[in-house]
Amino acid sequence: MIDENQWRDATRDYSFMQGLTAEEDRRLRYIASDFLARKAFVGGAGFVITERVKIEVAAQASVLVLALNVDYYEGWREIVIYPNEFRPRREVVDESGVVHVSEQVLAGEAWQSGPVVLSYEHVSQGGYARDGAGHNVVIHEFAHKLDMLTGEANGCPPLHMGMDRERWKRTFMEAYLRFCADVDAADVRAPYDGGKALNALLIDPYGAETPAEFFAVISETFFEAPEAVWEFSEPVYNELKAFYRQDPLARLVTAGVIERVES
Repeated sequence: MIDENQWRDATRDYSFMQGLTAEEDRRLRYIASDFLARKAFVGGAGFVITERVKIEVAAQASVLVLALNVDYYEGWREIVIYPNEFRPRREVVDESGVVHVSEQVLAGEAWQSGPVVLSYEHVSQGGYARDGAGHNVVIHEFAHKLDMLTGEANGCPPLHMGMDRERWKRTFMEAYLRFCADVDAADVRAPYDGGKALNALLIDPYGAETPAEFFAVISETFFEAPEAVWEFSEPVYNELKAFYRQDPLARLVTAGVIERVES
């Protein structure tokens, strides 16, 4: 079990810890401890893995499965951490058969049946300020891992008994298409308003990339700024609440962190 003092020191300021009951906090620490026993951490580009680094990653990853089970993260073992953004070199073949070399700068990525790769610069920023942005690279990449349990990431993780798969797909696709339209409209206005329309979006515009990215982005926002997801789409919030079996918005209201949100 993770030492309680180390746990408090590493997690006390995380926004998703606000409102947790004593029992939920104990369970999260237990799950994070189990997580650490199952995973191997590797430092990339000379990064030194410390106990605090491992606890920070474990806490943020484990909040997704707080009401589920750490077994959701079985089937792979390594977590690779770079000191900051990394640039993997990949060859991509286009529709014409031409090979292109890609060196996209990344803060994190998740491989199906493979490792999760993270930038510690971004890991250390996750979970802190409740500024409404809802960014958390660890939650984002581990949401991808949950999505990949049904195969290639497509925005539909393995749903629980009693959840309606068709309703999930319909709810998320409608929300995704609406969000893409919102991002497109904000992009059009960006040169004229200095990007104010993009900054005003409740959800990170990166979620418009694909349905899989939308699920990962909306998941990180669900835990970091749940009121933003509720305001954007109550049906999406309710589907996430059913899947994660958690209600972070209710926690924050009960704890007095935010005011009650009306339907």
